[in-house]
Amino acid sequence: MRQPDAGARGFRADGGGASGIPGPRHADDDEKESRPRLPPGQYIQATMPVLHYGPVPACNLQTWDLRVYGATGGGVHRWTWPDFSALPRCEIITDFHCVTKFTVLGVTWSGVPAKEILRAVPPAPAATHVMIWAEFGYGANLPIGVLGAADTLLATHRDGRELSPEQGYPVRLIVPSRYGWKNVKWVRAIEYLTRDKRGFWEERGYHNNGDPWREQRYSYQEQPGEGPDL
Repeated sequence: MRQPDAGARGFRADGGGASGIPGPRHADDDEKESRPRLPPGQYIQATMPVLHYGPVPACNLQTWDLRVYGATGGGVHRWTWPDFSALPRCEIITDFHCVTKFTVLGVTWSGVPAKEILRAVPPAPAATHVMIWAEFGYGANLPIGVLGAADTLLATHRDGRELSPEQGYPVRLIVPSRYGWKNVKWVRAIEYLTRDKRGFWEERGYHNNGDPWREQRYSYQEQPGEGPDL
């Protein structure tokens, strides 16, 4: 993952006034309610660089599908593009925090709430985590409760426009409570897991949880119980 453009404009979180930045906060619990909007170590910039590992995949919506499998308690479920497009939709306005330390405020995303996937394909009682799989075998892990959070979204549009191929067309995950690498582009499958398993970057030195407000950037910061053995 490369660094953001060197010329990006921004200011540091310790520059004063970070907790008073106007805009949406999506506070679902007491912890979110009390924390500052800008996570520690982050700076604000106006635009979001295009960051991803590997090439941009081609997409044919006639053959595209989204699969849910693993510890479902009911086998594999598959949505075609028309099926997925018919699911309930919503819009969120949220901030995007990259582990490379930039934050973009107030990005508008629309798509299918991830909780709708959990409702349509309930996980087995033993399921604790998910792996979000993308094209070319890229994956990122999350606790199943994070996937089901009110502001976790399988996005198809950003700022009122259909995602571009570089932004993750046709579907990318948006997880406001985690650093950007957990916001998987080009999503193709969700695997329910009965134990945690590291994804692509989590196996390559990034923190297993990736919570920006705890500044969980790298695996060497992990405390006992915060991730499977490397």
